Amino acid sequence: MPPSFVHRITKYDPADRDGHGHYTGAEDPFSDHGPVEAAYLAAITAFAEASGIERPTAMELVRVMLRDQGAWCLLEAGEVFTVHVGWDQYVYVGSDLPCAEAVARTRELGLFPEPMPTSPYAADLAETETAEAADEGFWSRVRAELASRQTVLLEEGFVLNAARWHRLTLENLAAVRADLAPRALLTVWPDLDPDVGAVLAGLPREGSVEFLWEAADGSIVHAFVDDTEFPQLAALVAGARAACALPLDLDGRHPLLCAALPDSDGVLRARW
Repeated sequence: MPPSFVHRITKYDPADRDGHGHYTGAEDPFSDHGPVEAAYLAAITAFAEASGIERPTAMELVRVMLRDQGAWCLLEAGEVFTVHVGWDQYVYVGSDLPCAEAVARTRELGLFPEPMPTSPYAADLAETETAEAADEGFWSRVRAELASRQTVLLEEGFVLNAARWHRLTLENLAAVRADLAPRALLTVWPDLDPDVGAVLAGLPREGSVEFLWEAADGSIVHAFVDDTEFPQLAALVAGARAACALPLDLDGRHPLLCAALPDSDGVLRARW
């Protein structure tokens, strides 16, 4: 069950909303990277502490989401506390307690806590599909792919829209596996192509792709590029050892395997 008490926290004065609830005041929809942003973080911390959360370790991730820096996820502590960061500096905090002191503290910080029946992102929690568990069976299939292909790509998604890439071999599999982020979404792709020129020549005439390449130092770099940027790619990837281009549309993306890391007790709790 979602938390019983939900508040929308914003910098937008409810007095400046029209009859449909749309904000009509002068506040802009971006983080100021300063005192207002700090007020948001302090307010969320107050709600967390009022909910019995003793270590709000995800505050830097909340800051990244407030700044629209690419990463996005739904934060939750079971049925006790949730934080959902939406567009335009709208934050929704949910708790199993009323958090009256946190509401008062939020007002002291110059923000506006408004009671809500639910978070608009609660539907996402209910509708997301749980991926397969990256259990020993999954890793056996990874080893089977490596036995036939020698090398594969592993995409380690640790939050939405942010990932690390690894070029897996049987020799480095154990080391990479030991360093994976908790509850990461793991997607296995065919290996990079050593013929970088052929990959560049095979780019679509129109549209966007996710372009990946292995730099001279062995790191895997990726960038989202569209057809207007394709001419500059050759210079960008000069010296690359190998590369590939993945389509961005879901129908065109065909990974070899996909699973999410379970917790240490073997239970899959990640929602992707």
